[in-house]
Amino acid sequence: MNWWTTDETHDPARTSWVEGADGHADFPIQNLPFGIFSPTGTAPRPGVAIGDAILDLAACAGAGMLPDVAASACSGDTLNALMALPTIDRQALRRRLSDLLSDPAHADRLTPFLHAAAECTLHLPARIGDYTDFYVGIHHANNIGRQFRPDNPLLPNYKYVPIGYHGRASSVRPSGVPVRRPRGQRKPPEADAPLFGPSARLDYELELGVWIGTGNALGDPIAIGQAADHVAGFCLLNDWSARDFQAWEYQPLGPFLAKNFQSTISPWVVTAEAMAPFRLAQPPRPQGDPAPLPYLWDEADQGHGALALTLEVSILTAAMRDRGDAPHRLSIGPASNMYWTVHQIVTHHASNGCNLNPGDLLGTGTISAPERDGYGSLMELSAGGREPLTLPGGETRTFLEDGDEIILKASASAPGFASIGFGACHARIMPA
Repeated sequence: MNWWTTDETHDPARTSWVEGADGHADFPIQNLPFGIFSPTGTAPRPGVAIGDAILDLAACAGAGMLPDVAASACSGDTLNALMALPTIDRQALRRRLSDLLSDPAHADRLTPFLHAAAECTLHLPARIGDYTDFYVGIHHANNIGRQFRPDNPLLPNYKYVPIGYHGRASSVRPSGVPVRRPRGQRKPPEADAPLFGPSARLDYELELGVWIGTGNALGDPIAIGQAADHVAGFCLLNDWSARDFQAWEYQPLGPFLAKNFQSTISPWVVTAEAMAPFRLAQPPRPQGDPAPLPYLWDEADQGHGALALTLEVSILTAAMRDRGDAPHRLSIGPASNMYWTVHQIVTHHASNGCNLNPGDLLGTGTISAPERDGYGSLMELSAGGREPLTLPGGETRTFLEDGDEIILKASASAPGFASIGFGACHARIMPA
């Protein structure tokens, strides 16, 4: 079975006996994402989202309702063991859960294991050993590059190398955890020396997160044709950025305090298996661009490596919240605006023998569209702060202010299949 092949779990006619699951915007039975949750006053444990409920996987395993191999991985307070399972075992677990939640014969036995999501706390899904952020959104790279190098926005290596850098895994937080405005060094153009204090140019970045599944041994690269076996799933990722710190510190080694203060992720792992119907051909490279080097080229990956996802960013300011206004959409665009595929960045990451481990997190880098309504950051939308945005109610923004909340959304759709979503990825800015 190929990684883009669909089966009965993707059948749009399949329904669930769980009330409200059918037609759910994010979590119909065709999705079944994994996460770590805790009902009030209890310990965190693995669960699967179905509609507005969460099924307790540890309880199901204890009742002997899951495949033996998967059952042993559905305990504890992280999904690392579940992510480490071979693809065939994850597929078997998905089929079993789909059967359990679609056949009303299981309702009486499973109902005690269901919890209202609104009454549960969601946690980080995995113990993240390493976090690596890439830079594969070519339109973002062009948009940012033009602000500094109008005639040559992309550096010479961009079209040969999936550019990435290591971030700080310890400061990744799930959706809903507030972001404290960071302090650091910045050097305004008019100043003779740098200043230390709160960031004045705080920004968001619209990214996808890629969860590593089965790892590789130190010294053993991952071939591009096998990269799919090492991807457990996806999430949304907001890699908050202090642009003023970044401009001062990024040479010669890249971002540091501008990025490591916090990153926000959606807490549900939308599995690679759930995304099988939402695979697209990788967009062709512009004429004249170099072909990927052989170790990064795979016909199947080029034919199915892009994702049919619509990504959206909205803002809710303190004033909007006080008035009871709905969030205001800042941008919307497709996730296919990536110069490199997910499998190419996994392969490149391990090409020198670097060992990836279950639960490692990769960020794609900011995903932007070529048009302004699809830009993935305020740095782009405000042209580096030179063109303020006007929001409902007359407020303006160049960068984020205290009390602002950023909300990311993702929905996957394809003809003939039920649409699925990624759930919430939001956080509010708190004062320094």
